[in-house]
Amino acid sequence: MLKRSAKIRTRRVEALALDYMRDDPVLLLEGPRSVGKSTLLGEIAKAIDAALVDLDSPEVRSVVESDPASYVPPGQKVCVDEYQKAPVILDAIKSELNRKTIPGQYVLTGSARYDSLPPAAQALTGRLTTLPVYPLSQGEIDNHEERFVEQLFDDPRALIDGYPSSTTDRNGYAERIVAGGMPLAFTRPAGTSRNRWFDNYVRLTLQRDVRELSSVHQNDQLERLLLRLAGQTAQILNLQSAASDSDLARPTAERYLNLLEAVFLVFRLPAWGKTLRARVSKKPKLHVLDSGVAARLLKLTPEKLNRKDPTSMAHFGHLLETFAVGELLKQASWIPDVAATGHWRTRDQDEVDLVIEHDDGTVLGFEIKAARRVTAGDTRGLLKLRGALDRPFVGVVLYTGEKAYELDDNLYAIPVDALWSS
Repeated sequence: MLKRSAKIRTRRVEALALDYMRDDPVLLLEGPRSVGKSTLLGEIAKAIDAALVDLDSPEVRSVVESDPASYVPPGQKVCVDEYQKAPVILDAIKSELNRKTIPGQYVLTGSARYDSLPPAAQALTGRLTTLPVYPLSQGEIDNHEERFVEQLFDDPRALIDGYPSSTTDRNGYAERIVAGGMPLAFTRPAGTSRNRWFDNYVRLTLQRDVRELSSVHQNDQLERLLLRLAGQTAQILNLQSAASDSDLARPTAERYLNLLEAVFLVFRLPAWGKTLRARVSKKPKLHVLDSGVAARLLKLTPEKLNRKDPTSMAHFGHLLETFAVGELLKQASWIPDVAATGHWRTRDQDEVDLVIEHDDGTVLGFEIKAARRVTAGDTRGLLKLRGALDRPFVGVVLYTGEKAYELDDNLYAIPVDALWSS
């Protein structure tokens, strides 16, 4: 049984944020609503002795909109929570930076992507560094520091040799998938209480956050599109099909998808390696950002995911991939030298579910399988990608079996729970 805890956890991104602030004048922490950004910002404000401006408060927002300069006095370090609620404060920050630029002077949080704001609100383009704040990682939930991706870059052989044996069965994975990593959802009891939180979270995000970005008159169609997209999680995006099922014209569906991405409900994992000689697909894969949100949208429980019928097994496979990709991207976000992430797929249907590229050229490739054993077919995409590269490559098949072992030169089979094993 997955243990719940109400303890406030130290987020791994906090150390990286403080490190970036040694050089960068403005740091933006952006991620979904209720992911813990405000708590993180409060900890950073204490660490750097900064004033804290909460624009989620209507009273504070009203004053800031009438006199933004008074909230960014010269020489004062300032942390601004939910800056997109009153983007006029960015003009005041820009004005101060024009006078004098000091590293670590401003930290912002936002529940909408900066590049989704109207151009007039993007006052600090070129002057800020953005750090993503994802839902809790499994290591953060279990209160220990996971370094799986870092170890693969540093010494994959040592990682394999140091891994004992998996202790997670199919039900254990299903419980973690359905719980997700949203702090307020995770600390609730599984079942009705947690489901109610997820339902309210999605409803408020669609009705409030989306409407603050754009006028959406058909909220029922937006919700219907989100449900159809959730059914495509961990699959090549088929927007035309989702649009048709939602009674939307393709251009409207594209605009709605952009809004759903802007508020961090879903994301498109881009195609990687387009310049390789192999005929590579340019289509993105779609993922719901949090596996718990995806499971609730699809009305899936651990019990349903544990069934052996074809539909349940397909759902389990797709949600396991979304879950594992999410954990890998969280860990990649803590590494300052990651150059790119994406998926790789050829027109011959050879694919790699996730690629993480380091600044030094090293490439990690991940194939995620719900099976308890690895077959030759599971490595085909990884071998094809390795053959297309002329630089260091480490391939990993993440699977639900027990042992970690070497499959081929720099190609390994590793249980999924090694992602967060201490």
